[in-house]
Amino acid sequence: MFKSIRDSLARTRNTVFGQIAHALGTGDITEETWEDLEDLLVQADVGVPTTMLLVDTLRERTTKEGFYRADQLTEALKEELRNLLAENPPFAINKKRLLTIVLVVGVNGSGKTTTIGKLAHHYKNEGRSVLLAAGDTFRAAAIDQLKVWADRADVPIISGQPGGDPAATTYDGIRAARGRGFDLLFVDTAGRLHNKFNLMRELEKIRSTCAKSVHEAPHEVLIVLDAPTGQNALIQAKKFKEVVDVTGVILTKLDGTAKGGMVFAIYRELGLPVRFIGTGEKIEDLAPFDADQFVDGLFEA
Repeated sequence: MFKSIRDSLARTRNTVFGQIAHALGTGDITEETWEDLEDLLVQADVGVPTTMLLVDTLRERTTKEGFYRADQLTEALKEELRNLLAENPPFAINKKRLLTIVLVVGVNGSGKTTTIGKLAHHYKNEGRSVLLAAGDTFRAAAIDQLKVWADRADVPIISGQPGGDPAATTYDGIRAARGRGFDLLFVDTAGRLHNKFNLMRELEKIRSTCAKSVHEAPHEVLIVLDAPTGQNALIQAKKFKEVVDVTGVILTKLDGTAKGGMVFAIYRELGLPVRFIGTGEKIEDLAPFDADQFVDGLFEA
């Protein structure tokens, strides 16, 4: 059985948000209540700016609505957390066109290549004809790893030689997709550290190749963020967003961390929608993001 978002939030729910529920469960609202709430939200990687916004908003509501018991804040907190998760814009992958191109970016170790395999599996099961392009040519292991995941997902892959031109591999993937009638192409990209100038230049070249080859391509640029890295992942995302105009986020390894609160920082500080949550290690463990399910899963087992 694949894991649900609720299942993957067990560690976050049982630690930080469990402490929040306990702190708000009894007694009157005091200054200590606000201090505890603030500390716990930061621990959950909600982020300092987003935490301050939440606490200030809840203070205002407490005055306006006459709250005096801490447990009254629980439902108000859930409402405000949900309000942070704006409705996602239309997902370009779902729009009908002859060929949809999706670039997948992120630093090494974030789970990027594994996530591409899961995406391929997910969309093949939805009836799409999926092709992969191994655009991370700087690491021979990355090409081999993507081939393994392509085999698991039972989809074909276009790859070049290690050390080759990533943009050329991308172009080969586009030509193959057109010639063989595929309607969805996922392009893996190099994942060296985000502060490497050459990496960003290569990403720009790949994006330019897509734009010149297919109308409005790339149609989505999804960044894979490693949930346990917390605020550092947000810094990475900001760098990638500057170069390749990231359009959405896939959050991985959520089941292995108590830092599930970073989803709220992604929406608030990056202005990006979360599209998928990696909920485990199996190829089926990739869940489309559902805001209501996510917020409920933080508080309810």
